[in-house]
Amino acid sequence: MRAAVLHEIGQDKLEVLDDVEAVGFGPGKVRIRVRATGLCHSDVSAMNGVLPQPAPFIPGHEGAGEITEVGDGVSGLTVGQRVLVCWLPACGACPACKRGQTQLCLAGFMNAGTPNFKRPGGDVFGFAGTGTFTEEVVVDAGCAVPIPDDVPFDIAALIGCGVTTGLGAAINTADVAAGSSVAVIGCGGVGISAIQGARLKGAAQIVAVDPVTSRREAALKFGATEAVSPDELADAKQRITAGEGFDYVFEVVGKSATARTAYETTRRGGTLVVVGAGAMDDNLQLNMFELFFDEKKILPSMYGGGDVLTSYERAIALWRAGRIDLESLITHRVPLAEINEALDQMRTGSALRTCIEI
Repeated sequence: MRAAVLHEIGQDKLEVLDDVEAVGFGPGKVRIRVRATGLCHSDVSAMNGVLPQPAPFIPGHEGAGEITEVGDGVSGLTVGQRVLVCWLPACGACPACKRGQTQLCLAGFMNAGTPNFKRPGGDVFGFAGTGTFTEEVVVDAGCAVPIPDDVPFDIAALIGCGVTTGLGAAINTADVAAGSSVAVIGCGGVGISAIQGARLKGAAQIVAVDPVTSRREAALKFGATEAVSPDELADAKQRITAGEGFDYVFEVVGKSATARTAYETTRRGGTLVVVGAGAMDDNLQLNMFELFFDEKKILPSMYGGGDVLTSYERAIALWRAGRIDLESLITHRVPLAEINEALDQMRTGSALRTCIEI
């Protein structure tokens, strides 16, 4: 089968090969024919080494498709069923799951160290234990979440990561208050979803911050009340909040420099939500006096900060009701053979989300 493979960490191009096999099928597993997958910035971060991932590997974790084979012991899933791929399934038994913090379950991460593909030259890993830049993938049954027939594969794929992450950051993690002021730094697919979440929660001012003009223009269509470049953020803070700072600031880039800017843009007693996934050696510096004196809440948000199955259902319900726009998040579409074009679109910022059609 065909798949897009990164041979070594640090390479900026994927090679589309036709000699890849999905392996590991057996009890507790399902085989999925991938129909659509989104390109998420985390895929690029794994390629360049910001996020740890063994290589060679197949990127992709935001996918949807049809089950083609069901292993022994799997219940609730059948051949032909339409599913989205959950890259962080909850085991239901660990301390995090028992506390109701299923997004912090580590069981899914254990899969990342086990190859689930192979080529004639050896084993190939799937990013985050999945790897959806391929025609089919074998995953734990918990990674296959059934979707209703009226949800297209491309929409389901987005719900599998970017939409759930962004919406959840605003709704679950921050619990944005009605009438509040919000700034979102980084307006790709996740940032735009955070904007939509803040709008749903009733924020009065939502300022989108991004260096790319097309993304700022798009943010206004999704609910931002104003869109500025990073150089204009200080002025927006002064104009909108009289210099006090925003009630909520979302950092959706994953870099200490933008997190520091986000902290300084948050009012005293306000909330900074860290959504972007950054590098282990990129340290955010805060002095102990400001940490105490400002009383700003710093809330990291992992996969939307809530139970992902509940978040999926909520996103589908909101989409059906016309309360969130998911179709317009997909600004580009490419076939798997042109996956490197999708990477270029992400790196230049020309795309909110590129859908890879398989």
